[in-house]
Amino acid sequence: MADNETYTNANKPHLISVLMENEVGSLSRLVGLFSQRGYNIETLNVAPTDDKTISRLTLTTLEGGEKIEQITKQLHKLIEVVKVTNLTDNPHVERELMLIKVRATGSVREEIKRSSDIFRAQIVDVAANMYTIQIAGDTEKLDAFIDVIGRDRVLEVVRSGVIGILRGERTLSV
Repeated sequence: MADNETYTNANKPHLISVLMENEVGSLSRLVGLFSQRGYNIETLNVAPTDDKTISRLTLTTLEGGEKIEQITKQLHKLIEVVKVTNLTDNPHVERELMLIKVRATGSVREEIKRSSDIFRAQIVDVAANMYTIQIAGDTEKLDAFIDVIGRDRVLEVVRSGVIGILRGERTLSV
């Protein structure tokens, strides 16, 4: 999405969390469900849970209303899927991790350090002419950090994609 675009209800990101059996081919079948229907996955994270036989998959998609309902119904039909929750519909916490390599020379080095402190980012690698910075937060915070640092100083960006968890006592568990 371009920097100056804003989300509308039709294209606002939906954060979907799926518990699924940790078996060969499970991820492929789930992703295939999206591609067969022409739906795009914006971000995707998968990792085992505290139960090694179950993985938690978190994805974001810009598909809206009826399509989200179709997606969740189709996901429930997959044999490997144990539970599906659209976190967007519930109070939740979401985070993304970013590593960003920036050009840092002369007086700009101090400015980048100050900006990193303000955003609670950490400089994790220092070279003569660059910093590698780690920052976690919601997508808007990460985008704002890039804007403050200055896109012309950015050499490389790696982002984890969004993960999320329900707020309060509600859990997504087997």
